[in-house]
Order: sequence, then structure tokens, then C-alpha cells
Amino acid sequence: MTDSAFNFQTLHPDTIMDALFEQGIRVDSGLTALNSFENRVYQFQDEDRKRYVVKFYRPHRWSPEQIEEEHQFALELQADEVPLAAPLHFNGQTLLRHHGFMYAVFPSLGGRQYETDNLDQMEWVGRYLGRIHQTGRRKLFAARPDIGLSEYLFEPRELFEHTHLIPSALKQNFLKATDALIEEVKLRWHSDFQPLRLHGDCHPGNILWRDGPLFVDLDDARNGPAIQDIWMLLNGDKAEQRMQLEMIIEAYEEFAPFNSDEISLIEPLRAMRMVYYLAWIIRRWDDPAFPRNFPWITDEDYWRTQTATFTEQLRVLREPPLTLTPMY
Repeated sequence: MTDSAFNFQTLHPDTIMDALFEQGIRVDSGLTALNSFENRVYQFQDEDRKRYVVKFYRPHRWSPEQIEEEHQFALELQADEVPLAAPLHFNGQTLLRHHGFMYAVFPSLGGRQYETDNLDQMEWVGRYLGRIHQTGRRKLFAARPDIGLSEYLFEPRELFEHTHLIPSALKQNFLKATDALIEEVKLRWHSDFQPLRLHGDCHPGNILWRDGPLFVDLDDARNGPAIQDIWMLLNGDKAEQRMQLEMIIEAYEEFAPFNSDEISLIEPLRAMRMVYYLAWIIRRWDDPAFPRNFPWITDEDYWRTQTATFTEQLRVLREPPLTLTPMY
């Protein structure tokens, strides 16, 4: 079975209950589906009124070794007192199996939404990113991939060429815009950084707030530049982003050094995320959840908008990158 063809239609509630029962967990509530397109994630309560989250991994996306590396990283961060949801052990294992599915169980850790316009919260997040990267620098992932041009640009470009989802009348213009964007990113991408283990998808939706930040979802953890875990937190115009970046880095450097050469990678990484995200939707189109949740992808107006978005990002890439205020 190919990754693109897989869907979760065989993952029934009874299958989930049986998998949990095998680990000694008796579900005493309904299974509440949490927002996740890549995997299937459910919150529930056991007979002792303890709340958990169970995550069933999409087959063929990550190998067992890659998932176990994610779990090990989470447990290292937890041991270093970084607030995040780490998987629980059952009979000495965190990666569990049932009827061909791989899954893991986590404690349910609630919190409110991280406020993207709250500078105090942003500063806290900067400190904890420094701590996350302090742990991440100890070693690299061996099985998980590095962030790079092949997976984020070249492979998606090949997918765009052959997908039937892009209207034929618009495909040439879209591919032209994609090619121009890829060429500009190639010019501006560099490897003048020390790679480390990253959260990988550190956008505001993956940060909850309790008495401080709580990081969730290491599913996209990989090796790469530290700036990958910072740039998605920036918002507003360039002046606002510069101020936010300086605040985050000042807090970050209380725990870990930051290489300012990485700042020039912000817009290349943003372009790579745009291309990769669109390819991700196309790859998952055979999963019934995707046509239901992304119906606009078949509209011609959507592809005209995407072409314009790629062209605008090309313009942004050609502008001078953000810089930090010189310190004297």
C-alpha cells in the first residue's frame, strides 16, 4: 500500500478500544477526535477518571525507527524539564502496535491558546526554544531526515507536474511560478549553520499556555537550522517582525547560542513550507478526510491564487532579509 493511497477507514472505535485494553487501559468515556489530518488522535478518560490522548500514526509516513527517535527526543526534553507532552511507557515501550497500526498514548495536558500578540508569552517561548535546542544539539536524528531542498521543493515540483488536481488550463502558469520560486530559493539557501534536532513545526497552534508555554506535536521533528523553530512565530510587518525576532533571540540566548547567519533563511524556509504544504494536500487526496476539508483545491480560483501567492513570495525573497539591530 502506498502512502498516498492510505486512509484510516479500517480504524474503528472498537479497534481503538481493543488497542488500549491490551495496555491495561479501560476507556470510560467516548473518544473525542482532536484536530489532526496527518494521524488520528483521540482524547478519552479511563475508569480512574484520568485523561489521556492516543495517537495512531499514519502507516508508511514514518518508520518505527523514526517514530522512536521522536519519542526519545520528547523524553529527553521532558527529563530536561521542558513542558511538553511525552509518550507513556507500556511494558518498557512507547511505540505500540495493534492490527497493523502503530500508536502511542500520552497524558492529556490542557491549556489555553498561545497569544501571538502577547510579547511576554513570546519571550517565554523564546527561552524555552533555547532549552529545546540545548537538548537538540546533543546529537542529531539518525533515522529522521534533514530539512532540505529535495523533500521541500524538488519532490513537490515533480508531484505538481503529474497531479490531475491542477486544472490543465492553469497548470503551465502555476508551474512557471513554482519554478521561479524554486530557483530563487536555491540561490538563497545555504548551509552555514550547525544542524540540530528541531521541534520542526513550531507554529502558534502547537503551543498551549498554562502557567507558561506547553509544546505539543513533535510529529514533524527533524534535523535543521535553529531558525526553523523561530520564524513561524513572527507576525505583522517587517518592523514588527524585527522587534519580535530580537526579543525571541535575546530570550533564546539565555540558554543556547544563536547563529545570526540563519536569519537569511527565514523567507526561503517560508517558501519551502508553502510548496511542501500544497504537495502534502495533493499526496493525501485519496484520504476521504482531505476532499471534505480542502474542497477548494479543485477550484480554478484557488490555483490562480496559489500562482499569485508564489509570485508574491518570489518578490519577498528578492528583498533584503531581516537584520538584527547592531549591538554596540
